[in-house]
Amino acid sequence: MTEKLFTPFTAGAIDLNNRIVMAPLTRNRADDDSGEVLDMHVDYYRQRAGAGLIITEATQISAEGKGYIQTPGIHTEGQVAAWKKVTDAVHEEGGKIVVQLWHVGRISHVSLQPGGAKPVAPSAIAAGVKTFTANGFEETSTPRALSLDELPRVVADYAHAAKLAKKAGFDGVEVHGANGYLLDQFLKTGSNHRDDAYGGSVENRARLLMEVLDAVTEVWGGDRVGLRLSPFSPANGIEDADPQETFEYVVKALNRYNLAYLHMVEGATGGSRALDEGESIAALRKLFDGPYMGNNDYDRDLAIKAVAGGDVDLVAFGRPYIANPDLAERLERNAPLNEGDQETYYGGGREGYTDYPTLQEKSAA
Repeated sequence: MTEKLFTPFTAGAIDLNNRIVMAPLTRNRADDDSGEVLDMHVDYYRQRAGAGLIITEATQISAEGKGYIQTPGIHTEGQVAAWKKVTDAVHEEGGKIVVQLWHVGRISHVSLQPGGAKPVAPSAIAAGVKTFTANGFEETSTPRALSLDELPRVVADYAHAAKLAKKAGFDGVEVHGANGYLLDQFLKTGSNHRDDAYGGSVENRARLLMEVLDAVTEVWGGDRVGLRLSPFSPANGIEDADPQETFEYVVKALNRYNLAYLHMVEGATGGSRALDEGESIAALRKLFDGPYMGNNDYDRDLAIKAVAGGDVDLVAFGRPYIANPDLAERLERNAPLNEGDQETYYGGGREGYTDYPTLQEKSAA
């Protein structure tokens, strides 16, 4: 009997060959001047098209949204043309791919911002973490607070990126609302000290996220839009006074959009799945009416069990996809996995990027 994890699934309007998702993985290999992906990106994503769904590496919606060197964008025509080669390659292999729309907010450095400007955020509070610049890892710069009259422009940047994603041939988009980046910064009390319509109450702190979803679903329709959240993760120096209350409000509010899926980081991003007392992913899951994607430290057994038990509809795998381009096949066959070379995770060329062997290549060697 085929385990449910390996069976087809429809996420909104996106038909998937299986329930295994390639999670977004920042690899810092785009052209740093143009923000365009390269020919090696075409090969990299083509190799991984056996996933039911590929979510691209986080991709900035504007020059202001950049927070690390060599990350791609989706806000210029050149970037569209470069990404079109990727989407064509994935589709030729029978796969589906969405682009993750990203604004880093305060997780940036003046050297990465247009004109050396300060990064932007809900409030002028430094994150106290490091980012990846031309000089290596440096402390993020103290941001400036976005003014009220700037917020419509930020929303318009998301809408513009969503339109360009459609032009680039993606099957949909994922709004990045997680991991301490801009939308998460607005949601959480530790980074949002505003006293206007975008701060204070949870309704106010969630306002920008909802306005972004309004704009992006107007471009794509809700059934081709996903959202990533990380309610309990401290990633990038983020915290909230009552994350359970905050995200119960947010998740219930999402139901009006009929999203393709909700992509949830379960626990600390890239770390423990354990939660503090009073925190419950299961309680949040019950509040969401649409397809639910679990992410964080899933292995084969946990993924099979979670899907079979109805706890999740889809499972996102991150780091295993770096070293295993055919991860979906390996999981279905219960085959051994390649080990990843952590020294080549961030930056560089094809080494540690497109040269990991598939099962087929190993058997032919």
